[in-house]
Amino acid sequence: MTGQPDFATVAIAYIPGESIVELKSLKLYLWSYRNEGSFHEDVTNRILDDLVACLAPRQMTVTTDWLVRGGIHTVVQASHP
Repeated sequence: MTGQPDFATVAIAYIPGESIVELKSLKLYLWSYRNEGSFHEDVTNRILDDLVACLAPRQMTVTTDWLVRGGIHTVVQASHP
């Protein structure tokens, strides 16, 4: 939101249902966030919501570990169900 770059490590752990995600598709999806301004919590929740909607996993957890900016280190975790 500030125009300053943010960098994060994204970890996705899931127990698949009928579908799985192709690695290249996941990479391209994550790259879609490169030039989009958003809050850390919102990005994490949107990744989880989008993947749950597409894959219908039995269980999924998305963890984002953001680099320090302004003296604050942020780790956000969102889970389904």
